[in-house]
Amino acid sequence: MVSSRSGALRRAVSRAVAGARVGVPGAAVAVLPLLVAIAAPAAAQPYPVKPIRLVIPFAPGGGTDITGRAIAQRLSEAWGQAVVVDNRPGANGTTAVETVVKAPADGYTLTMITSSHSVNSTLFPKLGYDLLRDLAPITQATTQPYALIVHPSVPAQSLKELVALARAKPDAVNYGSSGNGGFSHLAGAMFASQAGVRLTHVPYRGGSPAMTDVISGQIQMLFSTILQSSAHIKAGRLRALAVTTQARSRALPEVPTMVESGLPGYVVAGWYGMLAPAKTPRPVIDRLNREVVRILHLPEVVERLAADGSEPVGSTPEEFGAHIRAEIARWRKVIQEAGIRGE
Repeated sequence: MVSSRSGALRRAVSRAVAGARVGVPGAAVAVLPLLVAIAAPAAAQPYPVKPIRLVIPFAPGGGTDITGRAIAQRLSEAWGQAVVVDNRPGANGTTAVETVVKAPADGYTLTMITSSHSVNSTLFPKLGYDLLRDLAPITQATTQPYALIVHPSVPAQSLKELVALARAKPDAVNYGSSGNGGFSHLAGAMFASQAGVRLTHVPYRGGSPAMTDVISGQIQMLFSTILQSSAHIKAGRLRALAVTTQARSRALPEVPTMVESGLPGYVVAGWYGMLAPAKTPRPVIDRLNREVVRILHLPEVVERLAADGSEPVGSTPEEFGAHIRAEIARWRKVIQEAGIRGE
């Protein structure tokens, strides 16, 4: 229909131009609006008009991948365009972000980042991008707690008992992490600082080997995602002492928060969020924001996220940008006070 209308308009322009050449009154005046009418359909084509690539900075199966795929599937259904998930793990999630920063700012290459990217900004000062300058926030997708878990052999049934144990035996209580400077490492460092205890940090190459060793009793405690730990907690292989968010987790409602357990001010929330390259047109950012926020609050998506211990957020681009800035400043302070260095 558009092509037949465009053809008719072009024929009308040809007649008007011919009339103008032979001096038909008003013919020249008629040419300009006809040219505008021809250009309008192309200019008015709504975003998106081709497939979108969603770059995930981690391997398939993790929380970021689960969340990204849930969004991608429903964006495809809503817009009739494929949203292709592209997993690009490596370098603490920075490889994928560098790929997106270098992509055209047209809304057809997006990424999901996590709370760990706000840490990377301080740990790795020579990154190939600036998280605040080179990316355009779309929305914070989720927030999720970490769970402070211990091996059942640890003689502590509560956070207060764990703190008492650590104070009685400085450096004797060890905790694992997904790696030096990882979010679980920082959660442990922040806990030690606020509780006034000395713990021994045992870094691993990823969350899975750390989880394996806390289950076997090789290490005593770990700050873990609920996605990784909930099945082991429910089976009795691990004991959850507290969750790290302001409110209790719907996935582990019986487990108190760190604040409830006697550590005022201790709040650590992981999160995922969607961004595009900087200078992506604002109308495109706004359309993505509206649709992703709608998707995040669909009942089936809320239920799927809950399995990861996640809660949907769906903030505005401005709110998400402010959140990223605040997180960078917050973790910079923890990193500097603990003397943590990137590997």
